[in-house]
Amino acid sequence: QLQASGGGLVQAGGSLRLTCTASGRTFSDYAMGWFRQAPGKDREFVAAISWRGRSTRYADSVEGRFTIARVNTRNTVYLQMNSLKAEDTAIYYCAADRNYGQTTYDYWGQGTLVTVSS
Repeated sequence: QLQASGGGLVQAGGSLRLTCTASGRTFSDYAMGWFRQAPGKDREFVAAISWRGRSTRYADSVEGRFTIARVNTRNTVYLQMNSLKAEDTAIYYCAADRNYGQTTYDYWGQGTLVTVSS
């Protein structure tokens, strides 16, 4: 089970940190990802991190502004979002998969809404 939190309303240029906490499985067996879905748009990839956090990758649209990190002892993955833009407004979802670099993920949490006002 994946539980995402930390969304909210923030002004453009501001920061938020999203948190996703996992339970029920061995957390370090799973690569983790963040995705988002804006109103009227398809869900898109945001960031991913490998099992021990040694590898990360980002969508071009967030590269340099967002940082994904994980703490396996806390069964938690974070998404630090800085220099937020209005176009970052979306519901953000965390996901887990045994494989890293996948375009599809096996397990999904509920979303957390991020609204960036311009």
